[in-house]
Amino acid sequence: MPARARRIGVLTFHRCINYGSYWQARCLVEGLRKMGHDAELLDHQSAEIRRAEWRCAFQPSLPERTARKDFPHYAAKARAVLHAVEALPRSHRFALDRPQESGARDCVVVGSDEVWNLSHPWYGGVPIFYGAGLETDRLMSYAASFGNYDADAGLHPAWAERLGRFDAISVRDENSRRLVEDALGRTPAFVLDPVLQFPPPAEAVADDGPYVALYGHSFPEWFRRAVRAWANERGLPLVSIGYRNHWADAHRIEAGPIEFGRLIAGAAAVVTNFFHGCVFALLNVKPFACTASAYRANKLRDLTAALGAERHLVREDARERIADALDQPLAPEIGRRTAMLRAQSSAYLRAALA
Repeated sequence: MPARARRIGVLTFHRCINYGSYWQARCLVEGLRKMGHDAELLDHQSAEIRRAEWRCAFQPSLPERTARKDFPHYAAKARAVLHAVEALPRSHRFALDRPQESGARDCVVVGSDEVWNLSHPWYGGVPIFYGAGLETDRLMSYAASFGNYDADAGLHPAWAERLGRFDAISVRDENSRRLVEDALGRTPAFVLDPVLQFPPPAEAVADDGPYVALYGHSFPEWFRRAVRAWANERGLPLVSIGYRNHWADAHRIEAGPIEFGRLIAGAAAVVTNFFHGCVFALLNVKPFACTASAYRANKLRDLTAALGAERHLVREDARERIADALDQPLAPEIGRRTAMLRAQSSAYLRAALA
């Protein structure tokens, strides 16, 4: 138990229609509660952002448009994600642009997710995620990220000034570490994503026979061909979770976040281009192969580098590595590095919340 149990508000993108956003929010709140704190999500809302989320949920692969036959599946997925969010500990609702109405807290934890991504299409540059207007005795971040906002762009002094008011800062990737260090002249702690730091309880796994979990969309053609050839050679069906991928053998588009976790846990291997696709493969000790889109390049590069899993991030000029990444068990070094970073993350949280 901590020396002092704090009333904590967790500020993150918990209403995104996205498995990773749900799981990082849930795991962080549950982890803080297991540490003895009274933690809940700060339940911000915005009609404009809600509309943007639903548009993205129905058209995730633009400029390729969703076939009308898939609309019911994407609607079911969105409802399942939002229903799961409703079951999480949450504050009263308040308007995103009126943070002063969120209520007083002993501490506000900003993160995880891309909470500081100034390039995010609808959350970018929203002041609350930089601490503006919050009534709290202590302001800190946990596993915050700038997403695809690259460190080479630097941080405007106005945003740096806001970050300078944080009592403790931790990030989950090297790109974010550079941005904070360059802007503030202080090195933030490097910590694990909440899903790896506070693993959720294991769920029953359906016995569907051997299959490969496919999570993501808009994969490059070279990657699709290489994965498809590998799966054909081994007689393994590709099951696409959450999205339509025409090259998959089966689809679970409508899966909610709990079913997503079960499907990853039951897979023989994981193929993804999403950050939390990699995280759940690592959590379940599954062989995986990922490729980085421009939007997720920073996150995937830094996650795999931090855990010694670089061979699982495959580039076009090394596509032959896909078979090795999917055939071989995870290297023991990944487990050792995860344990080391878990201890480092726990130490940060204990010190920041003391």
